[in-house]
Amino acid sequence: MIVVICGPPGAGKTSIATRLHQALALEYPAHTITLTHSDDYSRRTYERLYEEVRDTASDEIAIVDGTFYRRRWQTRFQSLPDVRFVHVTASLETCLARNRARDEADRIDEQGVHVVYREFSEPAADVRIETDDCAVSEAVERVAATIRSWQ
Repeated sequence: MIVVICGPPGAGKTSIATRLHQALALEYPAHTITLTHSDDYSRRTYERLYEEVRDTASDEIAIVDGTFYRRRWQTRFQSLPDVRFVHVTASLETCLARNRARDEADRIDEQGVHVVYREFSEPAADVRIETDDCAVSEAVERVAATIRSWQ
């Protein structure tokens, strides 16, 4: 199964994806659980993410963390078997505040946050999480419970 955690910068994707990876590794010790972040790539990001997870076996869970704000990236991943989208979102003000609170090396140019937020094509998501109203722990439990129902 491939679980795509997508949404604008600062929405909480990476926090949720990282904690979800930890929770699933404990819950499914016999499964291979992988986590791939779009931030790990500086070029051809979505092509490389696709290459990383396209051969995910049926007994594996691959978590992919990225904005996926362009429809074409979503569509390419939706062509894979057993892929699910989790749309993580928050208000623009929250995304900007969280981005400002990041370490300087991890901070995104504020204009970039505005552009991605404005141009974000909302996916046909299996789960939608509003992090203005939902703590990371609650979001992780919601996604983990949904993964259990998919299996």
